[in-house]
Amino acid sequence: MHQQLEAYIPENALSQVLRLLEHDNLIVKIKKERKTRHGDYMRLPNGKHQITINSNLNKYRFLITLVHEIAHFEAYKTYGKLIKPHGIEWKHTFQRLMLPFLNPEIFPLDLLPLLAKHFKNPKASSDTDVQLALSLKQFDEPNGKTYIFEVPFGSEFKLYNGKVFKRGKKRVKRFECIEIKTGRLYLFNPNAEVEILN
Repeated sequence: MHQQLEAYIPENALSQVLRLLEHDNLIVKIKKERKTRHGDYMRLPNGKHQITINSNLNKYRFLITLVHEIAHFEAYKTYGKLIKPHGIEWKHTFQRLMLPFLNPEIFPLDLLPLLAKHFKNPKASSDTDVQLALSLKQFDEPNGKTYIFEVPFGSEFKLYNGKVFKRGKKRVKRFECIEIKTGRLYLFNPNAEVEILN
């Protein structure tokens, strides 16, 4: 596990992460990119527990995602299977597990205030925290995609699944976009990554 994780997380986080993973019944697998999630946790039929994390995440997002999934495992062990997946038990567990990592030896200084704010009330996905998600993306490999807030009004764009939309007006936080094929209205977070077509 040590060598497997070394390439994916900040160097100064490794020993703390390995301590969190000291469970005989916990398996961590690193997977190819999945468009709909960064990672997941599940209890397997054989009684073991499995965490999967996408291999394409930058080291800071990988660490946050890994601790997010470990928090599911810890919350399950502590509170049982009847809790909500991202309910108060998970939130408290995630906050407690993440706190030791929130220091300048692990995260860049400009991320720390955003992380501190996010972990006052962590969400099911760090992508819903737009400011944090945009700051984390600066550490990603360039991918040629454009953020929805950068797409000009009225321009068409494509998602990873091939669906084509036209960007509309901004509401309070999100952007109205019409799917060309169906005419249905969708709301997009400003940090959604898309491919501009015109």
